[in-house]
Amino acid sequence: MSGNIQLLSDTLAGARAEGRAALIAYLPAGFPTVDGGIEAIKAAFDGGADVVEVGLPHSDPVLDGPVIQTADDIALRGGVKIADVMRTVKETYEATGKPVLVMTYWNPIDRYGVERFTAELAEAGGAGCILPDLPVQESALWREHAEKHALATVFVVAPSSKDARLGEITAAGSGFVYAASLMGVTGTRESVGAQAQDLVARTRAAGAGTDLPVCVGLGVSNAAQAAEVAGFADGVIVGSAFVKRMLDAPDDKAGVEGVRALAGELAKGVRRQA
Repeated sequence: MSGNIQLLSDTLAGARAEGRAALIAYLPAGFPTVDGGIEAIKAAFDGGADVVEVGLPHSDPVLDGPVIQTADDIALRGGVKIADVMRTVKETYEATGKPVLVMTYWNPIDRYGVERFTAELAEAGGAGCILPDLPVQESALWREHAEKHALATVFVVAPSSKDARLGEITAAGSGFVYAASLMGVTGTRESVGAQAQDLVARTRAAGAGTDLPVCVGLGVSNAAQAAEVAGFADGVIVGSAFVKRMLDAPDDKAGVEGVRALAGELAKGVRRQA
């Protein structure tokens, strides 16, 4: 079975055709349990997310702030394995027919085996991977297998990325580019800031001719911020705010409803660009 990079591309193109940014939600697999995580991801889609990133919980999540680290710790203490991540992708894709990516650091893939990981992700119906700590110059093996299995390779860029580096990444990446709106770790912010708009413009200029969408993450937590980012980016990525709804909920059912409600608010936000 081939992966779903085309579904991802079509979904992002469809949002653009509607004159809006796509809403991309992030939730870790295995949080609060494997089944509970699957229900939360379905709820994010139900609420209006166009794409979901499934986090592969990791013991050293260098990009993730305290909210996601807490969720990862709960998942890891619950015994979550890569097989559970694949099951999460498979069940949410089969239930919704929408693009599901995995966001993971490189070490778990390296230990698991690149061929095995990409083959299983494609078999599960996955659309690709976001790889925040894989340098583009060390990514040839991954990209070879991802391309063979029709999976997107999404690299992360930051405000510190030089223009030449942005050119390398847009040339090597597929699906979309993940633009980190600021230097630092994930988490909600009072303001997403002008740095993000500048980074999107520079990334688009560096990738001129590739037409690779540029989606912004880190800091977006409410409809107003989503509308602001939707005014200049192809996609708005929200993670910590969803996880916080789950963590703050009195029980798992309320957490799932909180995710659905937040997705609805954010979906309205991306449709009313600031």
